[in-house]
Amino acid sequence: MTEPFTSPAIAALEAAGVPFRLVRTEIARNAEESAAFQGIPVGSLLRSILVRRAEDDYLFVLVPGGRRFDWPKLRAHLGTSRLSLPDADEAKAITGYERGAITPFGALRPWPVIADASILALDTVAIGGGARGVNVHVTPADLVTATGAEVLDITVPEPSAGG
Repeated sequence: MTEPFTSPAIAALEAAGVPFRLVRTEIARNAEESAAFQGIPVGSLLRSILVRRAEDDYLFVLVPGGRRFDWPKLRAHLGTSRLSLPDADEAKAITGYERGAITPFGALRPWPVIADASILALDTVAIGGGARGVNVHVTPADLVTATGAEVLDITVPEPSAGG
């Protein structure tokens, strides 16, 4: 039996009354391994990517496994010509989470969230629970409601590996 787990993300979900299932696994080496550990398709696994718009201006972009966000689409939607990704130290200072465990739930500040529209076709999505090897499974509708996410078509398929 595993010991109970808590994190700011879990506390935030509980406080908001969001129904979720906590899933703890070994720390995965990649998205495919994480999805296999959780018993879900890789496309149901969401990466929470912190994006910097300007100094002290960030947002979370939620990207399903097997996809990557499209920089031009995101820049056009946000009305900016420049976006960047913070390094690991800056991301931890901004969110309170280490890279690989970043989630909008329980982050140090409630930055805006943009979720890719493709998640709405899924029954369940897995998103970080605030530590490596910890995920929460929620419905896309609950995720969007709880984060106030703007849902947009902002991703494209990842190029196939090999070939």
